[in-house]
Amino acid sequence: MKQFRVRVGFIVWLVAAGFSVPAPAQQQDEAAIRQVQASQAAAWNQHDARAYANLFAEDGDAVNLVGWWWRGRPEIERKIREGFEVVFAQSTLTITDVDVRFLSPSTAVAHVRWTMVGAKTPANMPEPREGIQLQILTKQASGWLIASFQNTNSVTVSPFPKGLPPPTCHHCVASSQVAPARISSANALPDG
Repeated sequence: MKQFRVRVGFIVWLVAAGFSVPAPAQQQDEAAIRQVQASQAAAWNQHDARAYANLFAEDGDAVNLVGWWWRGRPEIERKIREGFEVVFAQSTLTITDVDVRFLSPSTAVAHVRWTMVGAKTPANMPEPREGIQLQILTKQASGWLIASFQNTNSVTVSPFPKGLPPPTCHHCVASSQVAPARISSANALPDG
C-alpha cells in the first residue's frame, strides 16, 4: 500500500510540475513536421524548386534572409528557382535542429536551425552560413504544410554591449559631433 501511495504521489507531482507525455497523435504530428524539414533539405540539395515550394500551403508565404516577401506557392517556386540558377546552384542545406510547439491540434510553430555551404551571394547580400527559420505549419488533408516562413541568419550569441563603441571612421566621427546649423544671411529667416 505504501508503494502505491508513493507512485500516486509521484504522478501528482509530475502533473503539478507541468510534465506531460505527448499523446500518440501529437507524437505522429511532430514526426510528420520533422519529416517536412528533412524534405526541405532534400528538395534544396537537389535544387528542386517545385518540390521545395510544395512544402508550402497554396497560400503560404515566405520571407527570406534579406527580407524579400514571397506570397503564394507559385511565387515561392519561381523565386527559389531563380535562386538555384546562380546564387544557390552549388549550395547544400543541412537541418541541424528542429523544435516544434503545437498551438492547436492543427497548427504548430517550428524553429528550424540550419547551416549552408556553397552559396555564391553578390557583394550586397549577406552570405547564408547558419541561421534559424520560424515556420507556422498547418495540418491539411495532404499533411503538414508551411503556412508562413521567416528565415534569419544567426550570429554567435554574445552579451549586449554596456555602452556605444567609439567611432571608427571619419564619417562616424563627423556625425557624432554635428555642429548647430548656421543660416547664411541670404537665407535668413525674417524676424518675428
